[in-house]
Amino acid sequence: MITRSHLFYHFCNFWPPFFFSGIKVLHISKDYRQIVVRLKLRFWNANLLGTQFGGSIYAFVDPFYMIMWIKNLRSDFVVWDKAATIRFLKPGRTDLTAEFHLSEEDVAEVKAAVQEQGKMDWVRKVAIHNSQGEVVAEVEKVISIQKKR
Repeated sequence: MITRSHLFYHFCNFWPPFFFSGIKVLHISKDYRQIVVRLKLRFWNANLLGTQFGGSIYAFVDPFYMIMWIKNLRSDFVVWDKAATIRFLKPGRTDLTAEFHLSEEDVAEVKAAVQEQGKMDWVRKVAIHNSQGEVVAEVEKVISIQKKR
């Protein structure tokens, strides 16, 4: 189901770096705890072998966990992307999808840890699937979260 009620949804789908790369947000839950994104395979985002270009694969998963945390923690916290690692497992020969999830438990744990320690690094892996459902890459995101001073 495509959720179009978010300004963010429209911004992402028509933001030139995403639009021209074939990146499309398919779903954003109202509470910003679930986002589904697709990367279309086009001749201009394919590498010399005709598979998805690695930079496009990373770009299509890059901003979403940071945005989800910003929306869920509001203005009491400072949220930044800190690091990422991508591991290619198979060639991306089709359109690719990625799903991002934050649970109620994730949010409660982060709030408690930041309240106690002042800051923390939240780490999560994102699996990138081809159109057959196979995992073609994994991206590990590290998000820095700290209490606003």
